[in-house]
Amino acid sequence: MEKYTFSPDNSDSDTNDSEDSLEDPVCNPNRPVKVTFEEITSAAYRIRTGIVNTPCIRSHLSSLTGMDIYLKKDFLQHTGSFKERGARYAMLMLSQEQRQRGVVAASLGNHAQAVCYHGYLLGIPVTVVMPIIAPIMKIQKCREYNANVIMEGKNMDEAKRIAVALSKEKRLTYINGYDNPQIIAGQGTIGLEILEQVEDIDAVVVPTGGGGLLAGIAVAIKTLNPNIKIIGVESERCASYAKAMENEKPVLTAIEGTLADGLAVPMIGYNAWETSKNLIDKMVTVREEWIAVAILRFIENEKCVVEGAGACGLAAILAGQLDEFKGKRVVLILSGGNIDTTILGRCLERGLAADGRLVKCKVTVSDRPGGISELCKLIGSIGVSIKDVIHERAWVASDVFSVEVKVVCETRDYLHSIELRDLLFSRYKKVKFDNFPLKSGVSSSTD
Repeated sequence: MEKYTFSPDNSDSDTNDSEDSLEDPVCNPNRPVKVTFEEITSAAYRIRTGIVNTPCIRSHLSSLTGMDIYLKKDFLQHTGSFKERGARYAMLMLSQEQRQRGVVAASLGNHAQAVCYHGYLLGIPVTVVMPIIAPIMKIQKCREYNANVIMEGKNMDEAKRIAVALSKEKRLTYINGYDNPQIIAGQGTIGLEILEQVEDIDAVVVPTGGGGLLAGIAVAIKTLNPNIKIIGVESERCASYAKAMENEKPVLTAIEGTLADGLAVPMIGYNAWETSKNLIDKMVTVREEWIAVAILRFIENEKCVVEGAGACGLAAILAGQLDEFKGKRVVLILSGGNIDTTILGRCLERGLAADGRLVKCKVTVSDRPGGISELCKLIGSIGVSIKDVIHERAWVASDVFSVEVKVVCETRDYLHSIELRDLLFSRYKKVKFDNFPLKSGVSSSTD
């Protein structure tokens, strides 16, 4: 693993020349490129033998949501995300000299893996700059494809600047993960496949980060069927496209840590904006707890692991933000499945808590023999599973013969949690539930 830092010649400065020198040459804010339908069909032809034509099948979640939902499972690509489409097309379009020199990219993970994998297949040297917050699993995968991995930068904006500086210093071709016109065209091939696989579509819901996937799919689908609604969805903690819509242009947006790390892009691409701005019917921002619940639903109902970015479409539906499509046919893009196992565990617990199925309470019980045992038996009597028990004596000031017991419980659903709460209140004087979810904030749970 190599470490890279700016040299004095390419460090930040207040001069416009220095700033311009670190801009992506194919993403010019003054001359944005609008990707055409013809470019997308060309991409589809060129990449057809190198990527998977992923299935788009009806979801078991249809009955749960009241919509006819189809899932485009692009996490079934070799590297686990849709990014392979654009990466392969961009690399196939390189000149022989560019192939020999190599390419450089900046990415939190999925774009990096895609470029590394197809660079490995095509014999093209690859360097990737990944922020220090990039998931460990994605870093390791890039190394497995013999890429030069540079861990540098606090976020994607810093990583991108380092990658662009490297491209100029070492004469490498920089491949922007969401705003390179060829990347956008490659991602648009998903739209062509969807229209071949599903009939009578009312809406397509697209996870949105830098805007490349949204732009490509919008062009492909709106060209062939302008009546289909294109819905973008992003986390409220990285709502860069929504900010662009407010300002009518891409603007730098503050981003926070999010379960949808693949969407954490501080500013959407100029080319992506120019291509998509007149084709989007609605942009939805979703809360983090709904993303966690959506990940949980996919595992329980579809038996598939989807990362936060890929779960955003379902999150918007579960949160009631797309209720206008009740009874209609909706396609969700499951864009990626690369999620760290440690993060997955946290997502599932957060999803259970948001769903009203993991609750934490404090109960003051008698400290005499059998007091805690009685509490556990009472909880178990209604079929509630106890996940953890902690008792404290020193901080119960009112009664030296009492002990405060903290209990984490897993229930079947929200109504089961209500039953537990009512039972404890009926038997004990001091009961407190932490963050007990309101019914209005909980979707229907699984049977």
